[in-house]
Amino acid sequence: MTPTSEAELGEMIASAKAPFEIIGGGTRQIGSTEGAPLHTSGLSGIRLYEPEALTLVAQAGTPLAEIESLLAENNQRLPFEPYDLRALQGTTGTPTIGGVVATNASGPRRIQAGACRDSLIGVRFVDGLGRIIKNGGRVMKNVTGYDLVKLLAGSHGTLGVLTEVSFKLLPAPQATATVLVQEAAATSAATMAKAMASPYDVSGAAHVGGVTALRVEGLEGSVAYRGKALASLLGGEVGLFDWVAQRDVQAFAGREGDVWRISVKPSDGPTTAEALRKLGAQDVVFDWAGGLLWMLAPKGTILRPAITAGHATLIRGEGQTFQPEPAPIATLSAALRQKFDPRALLNPKRMG
Repeated sequence: MTPTSEAELGEMIASAKAPFEIIGGGTRQIGSTEGAPLHTSGLSGIRLYEPEALTLVAQAGTPLAEIESLLAENNQRLPFEPYDLRALQGTTGTPTIGGVVATNASGPRRIQAGACRDSLIGVRFVDGLGRIIKNGGRVMKNVTGYDLVKLLAGSHGTLGVLTEVSFKLLPAPQATATVLVQEAAATSAATMAKAMASPYDVSGAAHVGGVTALRVEGLEGSVAYRGKALASLLGGEVGLFDWVAQRDVQAFAGREGDVWRISVKPSDGPTTAEALRKLGAQDVVFDWAGGLLWMLAPKGTILRPAITAGHATLIRGEGQTFQPEPAPIATLSAALRQKFDPRALLNPKRMG
């Protein structure tokens, strides 16, 4: 089923007798579910773009590439650098802006600009009863009661089917520079922490293949100065680094094994990685100043016992996808699903 309007989608859900699998571009299908495919690709198009106000409103099925192309024409961008995991997961299709929001897809710039949900200022969606719900708007403001904008981001289609999303944008940088430090993973957390505590406004901090990479962005003169100063501070040098490959975890694309996405305190990154290696993990890529670990492990390896404080998501592989929630949070999550999808029609079992 592919509805072409919000009203048609509402009618489909209101009259449904069986569950749906919600599909945007089919490129971010994390976790298993059941039900008839319900595609949002028919809900496509940019509803409003005001470059002067740094605001964009688009239907959920709009291809991400279409949005990024339009923004690039005006030297603007989505602040949170959404990742594309098609190569990593072996999927095809066209990433949509609704899929980005549903998975809260956020790349290396999260440490500076926040996650997808932090740039999201409005949503429209259809809940499990077929009701059309709107929350937020076109400006940033304080919220009283449920902040459904933040709640829908990262809900993986379990609370409602997104139909429209609104974002606050940022200007694109005039220049970019990356400082490279050759070092082992064990010392990378300290290096990234030092960079983040510096006055040089780091927008990316990663470690892969024996190299710690620190990115600065902005006006050309400022970037040149900050890049040299940061290199001097860290004992590194300004060089080339593929931030798209880092964003999309291309280091693991085409390699056999399960892929895990693990969120921890940045200072715990190296010790967590070492504990995961003892459980069988083969390789690690650090992002978010050490707070995000992408792990490659043999198929079937169970890594969660090493996560004493954090979250582990199985991005590629078979098994329980999401980190089990503590009892109080699980109770709250169940109550929210009961409120927005009492008939369990939307991506049932996807998030547990």
